[in-house]
Amino acid sequence: MEQEDKIQPHKTYVDSIENKAEAMMTESTESIGAMIMEFRGQQVMIDRDLARLYGVTTKVLNQAVKRNIERFPDHFRFQLSVDETDKLVTNCDRLKTLVHSSVLPYAFTEQGVAMLSTVLHSETAVEVSVQIIDAFVIMRHHLMVTESQIYRKFENMEQNQMLLFNQLSVTNNRIDEVFRRLDEARLEPSQGIFFDGQVFDAHRFVSDLIRSAKQRVVLFDNYVDDTTLALLDKRADGVEAVIYTKKVTSTFSADMLKHDSQYPPIEVHEFAQAHDRFLCIDDSVFHIGASLKDLGKKWFAFSRMEISSGTLLGKMRE
Repeated sequence: MEQEDKIQPHKTYVDSIENKAEAMMTESTESIGAMIMEFRGQQVMIDRDLARLYGVTTKVLNQAVKRNIERFPDHFRFQLSVDETDKLVTNCDRLKTLVHSSVLPYAFTEQGVAMLSTVLHSETAVEVSVQIIDAFVIMRHHLMVTESQIYRKFENMEQNQMLLFNQLSVTNNRIDEVFRRLDEARLEPSQGIFFDGQVFDAHRFVSDLIRSAKQRVVLFDNYVDDTTLALLDKRADGVEAVIYTKKVTSTFSADMLKHDSQYPPIEVHEFAQAHDRFLCIDDSVFHIGASLKDLGKKWFAFSRMEISSGTLLGKMRE
């Protein structure tokens, strides 16, 4: 068995997280929300604030990240510039001691906070991450909802947390649970760019979109192969899958016959009027800049369209 690349923490370190994090759990979601700030157009938390909430030192937290740096790409964690640090010190009294630090602080996005639970080895670390993520959810939506809606969201979040904690008690797969909590809050990005080499990131993003479908997945893609079929097979049971492509080759037809003999069938139709790629998830439409079989091989962008899938499919009948 391949040796795990993470360094297991000493027992006293784990005890420190468990004991000190109890104090953090008394923090209200509102007080945690006050620690969330905006840099580079993203809501983030600073490593010093996170270290206090997790009950560890800033040095220990960042060392745990460095040992698993492949899990923290730039959109999970980035280091502030000198100007950004000056702005931070000017506006946050609790962080004024940073002016004497020789190391620029790191900022963690929502995804970075979720990933922290996998490198800090404790169940309490997962609970802390979920509570912090809940604060991100509230900060993102508080300008768009009324006080009564906020009250209902707190109630729903408490119920979701209870379900999440019950699930965590019977599984060791903590990171899937944290991202499931993110999915329930509907925090999927509406647009973005994947660069060459981000094969796994792009594949996981599209896979998560397909898994989120409740009724149907419709793909417009003129370049499909058996890897496209494998991606669509990630949909839930009972979810319809349809492919529209410019030409159904004999090779792809043979792949379809073998596929449909083993897995839930996927409808395939020839349709030559589409130039770009579109992925319809229930009533949502995503414009995908690359064919699904080529995800991550070159730069490509994605964006969630304003048009509904019903309207898009209706155009085919005009």
